Amino acid sequence: MALGCRGLGLLLLLLLLLLLLLGPGQLRAKPTVRKERVVRPDSELGERPAEDNQSFQYDHEAFLGKEEAKTFDQLTPEESKERLGKIVGRIDSDGDGFVTTEELKTWIKRVQKRYIYENVAKVWKDYDRNKDDKISWEEYKQATYGYYLGNPEEFQDGSDQHTFKKMLPRDERRFNMADLDGDNAATREEFTAFMHPEEFEHMKDIVVQETLEDIDKNGDGFVDQDEYIADMFAHEENGPEPDWVVTEREQFSDFRDLNKDGKMDKEEIRHWILPQDYDHAQAEARHLVYESDHDKDQKLTKEEILENWNMFVGSQATNYGEDLTKNHDEL
Repeated sequence: MALGCRGLGLLLLLLLLLLLLLGPGQLRAKPTVRKERVVRPDSELGERPAEDNQSFQYDHEAFLGKEEAKTFDQLTPEESKERLGKIVGRIDSDGDGFVTTEELKTWIKRVQKRYIYENVAKVWKDYDRNKDDKISWEEYKQATYGYYLGNPEEFQDGSDQHTFKKMLPRDERRFNMADLDGDNAATREEFTAFMHPEEFEHMKDIVVQETLEDIDKNGDGFVDQDEYIADMFAHEENGPEPDWVVTEREQFSDFRDLNKDGKMDKEEIRHWILPQDYDHAQAEARHLVYESDHDKDQKLTKEEILENWNMFVGSQATNYGEDLTKNHDEL
């Protein structure tokens, strides 16, 4: 218990500071590295780089990140194939011996949803201090901001004070939107919506609003091209822009700024970060079938999947390999 409430509070504040500055899931990039805001980035099969059985970096890093993509390395290739074979039987829901794109899509959605709820379960006890199986706003505020609120003298840096003062009302606004019954306490479902707003339809407005507030540096309620680029690229003084930045400027003009007024409003931001015509699970399922279907019959046999095992243990079909480290009965 050496960490204590003070240590936990500081840790949570640091994590929230990172999220506020960088956006969910983002790390501070090097000046020439692109930062992605889109919740489900579009990608056509034909645009994917060439892959082989030794490395599937596109799948691993695009949907997971370099470090977590290594989880499947806990197992030998033989162990991975054996456990993957057991999972194939569960994906094949009609038991006909083939895995279709639709079955893969259904499985991936299930894995995604399970991951979200497991993530909430891991932090639940840190916030539900009175163990009533709800998290009140006061419990969350004290667990997250209690140390800051009780020791403001330790946060003398002006930028830190500004950031924390901005984060608190922002969290409260999101909490209130997630609190559907308005009792100022979140059930597990409501807290899941608070923690993962992009996954809930009634929370989409807050995702758009927070994105706008993050990028709109001049406070005019819109995102212009310079703000759009500055969010994903830290320009070095007198340094040239990399090619991808030039491409992004063209993307802004051609596809982000739909009404061609030189800036994005909330609806244009929504169209950008929450594209309605893109099904992430469907795209991943189609990709897995496309890359593994050797006889081109639009469905996969167990043998085809195991032959391409390295791609599957690094994809969402196995939660990037985590399912392979669990007992079969847990799935």
